[in-house]
Amino acid sequence: MASRPSTGDTVDRSNRLPNLDEVLSRQTLPPVDLYSFYIYMRDQQRSVDYLDFYLDISQHLSLCRHYVRELRRSVLLESPTPDLNEKSGAARLGTGGSKESSNYRGNGDSFDLGESSNPFGDAARSVHSEKSMHTMQSEEHHLSRILRDDNRNSWTKQQQAGHSDSQRSRGSSLGLGRLNTGGHDSSQTSSNQDPSPQHTVTRADIRASAEKILYTFLLPGSEREIILPQGVVNLIAEAIENEGRDDPEVFDEAKEYVFQAMERDAYPGFLRAKALGNLVPPSLMLRLVIGLLAMFGAFWTSFILIFLDYSRALRCVVIVPFTIGVYALASHQYTLDPILAMVGYSEYTFFHYVKVKEPFVRKLLRKRGLAVGWWVFWIALALIILFVFVPGKRL
Repeated sequence: MASRPSTGDTVDRSNRLPNLDEVLSRQTLPPVDLYSFYIYMRDQQRSVDYLDFYLDISQHLSLCRHYVRELRRSVLLESPTPDLNEKSGAARLGTGGSKESSNYRGNGDSFDLGESSNPFGDAARSVHSEKSMHTMQSEEHHLSRILRDDNRNSWTKQQQAGHSDSQRSRGSSLGLGRLNTGGHDSSQTSSNQDPSPQHTVTRADIRASAEKILYTFLLPGSEREIILPQGVVNLIAEAIENEGRDDPEVFDEAKEYVFQAMERDAYPGFLRAKALGNLVPPSLMLRLVIGLLAMFGAFWTSFILIFLDYSRALRCVVIVPFTIGVYALASHQYTLDPILAMVGYSEYTFFHYVKVKEPFVRKLLRKRGLAVGWWVFWIALALIILFVFVPGKRL
């Protein structure tokens, strides 16, 4: 998978829209934050399972990073002297050389949740971002290799423990009580000498997380099955169920496929809805109904007053329905409420508003709000002038 720059990269978004990487890594502000994107995928795209799948994989990656950090700490505590830390850490974590091991120690604490962002537009794709992409890719590969090595080491220890138990059982059956006593003492001594801290994230947690993703989203007939290429699903199922793998690289191809699908099919619509507009579909439908009713009332009242030859002063009552009707229909047409845009608010859900905090989006909405407001003013003014000042004629 082509990894993306880390969340530590500071990217100026004052003159551009955020990209999907930044939204998924929680770097953006309302109304183009992850919560808004989740609501959009749930209520409008009807494909929130894809987003949940992507977020669950990110959470699985976070668990793996946390586990490796704790594994490294336990290795350092097990070393009797500081001079043995590097050798012991390399042996237990499966690192082959001092350069790679030191690289892991330097970046170990940077393993945190967040899939990172890359700039939106060619001008922002700097050399620094390319280096960050390479760094993230190397870290994820290194993390997966550590987990695979740890898995093999755990399997070897289990086999050795099983072999030792079988030897002790054989000795007991031959009446060698002394061997039983020695085995018991050795086991108790070993457990008393183990200084490793208890992991808050165990290997069983990582295994359970990988299996949950597989059984919830990928297998045919699963609870929230998503559509992926069958070859990708088969490779993941084979790796988890038959090979016993649970490292993040198992899901790389599926994660990239889902990311590209969301970026291609869902994200452009999300930007149109949230960066170029500030209303949700139920609110748009309500404004359409209000606009049509107001325009019908305005035209009906205007023709009645004209053909009954009422005074122009009395005809001024049509100012209100014409203004409301034009405003509501323009808001529906452009998915934008000019007043809300000017005061800096956007609609999260029906009649639930949030302050616009993303700088470029706020600037863009105000510009569009001003333009729509001018259109509303001139169209309403033209209709008012036409139906107020036209000569009356009683029929």
